[in-house]
Amino acid sequence: MGLPGSGKTTLAKNLSNKLTQYEFEHEWFNADNVRSMFEDWDFSYEGRIRQAGRMGYLADKAKIAICDFVCPTHETLELFEKDKKADFIVWMDTIKSGRFEDTNKMFQQPSRYDLRIKSFNDDWASVIYDMLMNGKEFDAWDDQAPTVQMLGRWQPWHEGHQKLFERALSKTGQVCIMIRDCQGWNDSNPFDVHQVEANIHKALEPNYYGRYKIMTVPNIVNITYGRDVGYKIEQEVLDPSVEQISATKIRQQMGLK
Repeated sequence: MGLPGSGKTTLAKNLSNKLTQYEFEHEWFNADNVRSMFEDWDFSYEGRIRQAGRMGYLADKAKIAICDFVCPTHETLELFEKDKKADFIVWMDTIKSGRFEDTNKMFQQPSRYDLRIKSFNDDWASVIYDMLMNGKEFDAWDDQAPTVQMLGRWQPWHEGHQKLFERALSKTGQVCIMIRDCQGWNDSNPFDVHQVEANIHKALEPNYYGRYKIMTVPNIVNITYGRDVGYKIEQEVLDPSVEQISATKIRQQMGLK
């Protein structure tokens, strides 16, 4: 589920190809194909209610069903699951708004989901297949577990940041990435926090899904702590070829300050 243009159909196609590859009998119900089947192109609220009911009815008849449709409200999700709960719900949260304003206004954050994809690429089909068929766990984040903090501007996120993240992850198994909200500060830092976050998700998903969390924080320029506070601040020294990577030079190559 997700807004138009978020990657639902591409993911559904890739999943269908994966199931076909391993000879799993299944059916893929695409929203447009189902609307064409019933000759119903009404996108009003009532039309979407009918569509959710049709999608649920067809899914119930299949041995394995892949359904890709917007499913924009809590009511449409409830109607889709009226007779049988979906085993696995993927929310394609890859875009802030789609090309249809009425759909943007109607869309509600789903009341429940199993996987929330923030940045889409073709690797997700294999990840979801492993998750479903092999019991592979991904969303293992625990707020009370030991965690490494990474604080930065990430303007933009680059290979050096990636290496630093991997070093941090090896310490505790999960990393909290804090983005300093400093667009335009010192006549530089061209990216806003939303673009920075999108760049980080693009670099880390799906391989590190569930092992990092992103937070936006003020433009922190000093960190103060007392004695015996239960954590330490340390500088990581990376390979010289990585250390010399400069976000400033990358921005200059992009024609930005």
